[in-house]
Amino acid sequence: MRVAALAFGFTLAATASAAQDFVVEGSCRDGQPHGNYELRDAKGAVRAVGAFNRGKRTGSFLFWSSNGARVAQLPFEDDALSGTVALWWPPSGRDPDEKPKLEAGYAHGRLTGTKRSWYPSGKMRAEARYDNGTLTGTRAYRENGKAMSDAEARALAARDFASDEALYASLLAIVGAHLPRCEPASDRLEKG
Repeated sequence: MRVAALAFGFTLAATASAAQDFVVEGSCRDGQPHGNYELRDAKGAVRAVGAFNRGKRTGSFLFWSSNGARVAQLPFEDDALSGTVALWWPPSGRDPDEKPKLEAGYAHGRLTGTKRSWYPSGKMRAEARYDNGTLTGTRAYRENGKAMSDAEARALAARDFASDEALYASLLAIVGAHLPRCEPASDRLEKG
């Protein structure tokens, strides 16, 4: 199986033979991931943390790039995105801090409430409102601060939705490809 993901410097190409490039720490209950989860790279740097409840993601999954920059926070309730998703731009050479890229509210796996995005400069890029996954209004700006037309803002919201969902899926595929090895009725902690 081959999984590939690129997310703000979070790259992974995993094959069965490359599984030793990451160290999974997690436990199992009744043959399913259960409890705290941690994924480290070969150098020992934490790349992802989260938790499972009987095989379902719960609480926040946090992701870091290979250089230690925070990449994403994906909150879950009963295996569905629920809470405020946050993404960050990687630090630039002149500014060592991560800058917010996106904040978006989710409930039961659907965008709900306000979704905001920013340019790497920190300037507002877009603000969209969603009701149960349906776009109800949006404003968007060019990096120079000039407002986009409503049609341009709605087109940007549609493109952003597709690319954001693909990013979330790629990050979660990394976790999915590196779960603790659970055996039926196994209550054990896996390291390695």
